[in-house]
Amino acid sequence: MAARFTLDELDAAAALLHGGGVLAYPTEAVFGLGCDPHDRRAFEQVFALKQRPATQGVLLIAAEFAQVERYIDLAAVPAEALAQAQASWPGPNTWIFPRSAAVPEWVAGAHAGIAVRVTAHAPAAALCRAFGGALVSTSANPHGQPPARSVDTVLDYFGTILDGVLDAPLGGLDRPSVIRDALTGAIIRA
Repeated sequence: MAARFTLDELDAAAALLHGGGVLAYPTEAVFGLGCDPHDRRAFEQVFALKQRPATQGVLLIAAEFAQVERYIDLAAVPAEALAQAQASWPGPNTWIFPRSAAVPEWVAGAHAGIAVRVTAHAPAAALCRAFGGALVSTSANPHGQPPARSVDTVLDYFGTILDGVLDAPLGGLDRPSVIRDALTGAIIRA
């Protein structure tokens, strides 16, 4: 059964992530599955849980821009595009940027860019701070099922095979974050 952590146990949740575990945690609208983006085994476990091909890629969630900056090829991003993204953060806005060499191939999947979000959701941001960096974030659900909006649903989906869950409230949004292309402004997911 998945270990349950409260907000008072963020250090233990972060230790689980550092140890190669997969953790479900609340985001702005749904629970996400997360892991250390540099741990390929943990990343592969996320996709095994989701029963989804890893070529689809995932986004990275962070508490502040400094946690995602190294993953962006800043030389390929016009200043105004970067400023527009940064003006929307922290908040429920995910932006796709050209990726830097720091992005593990498995995180990007078949995509040329990397999707990143600096969240304003206090529990998710606190988890990133406790972990000390950006985390993989993909909706907590098996492929084709609705995203989990409660700890009970997370446990129904993955209880016996998930390493842990952060039992904290969602951010109150009706739907997952908007995803935009930072270079073109095109909305990828409304």
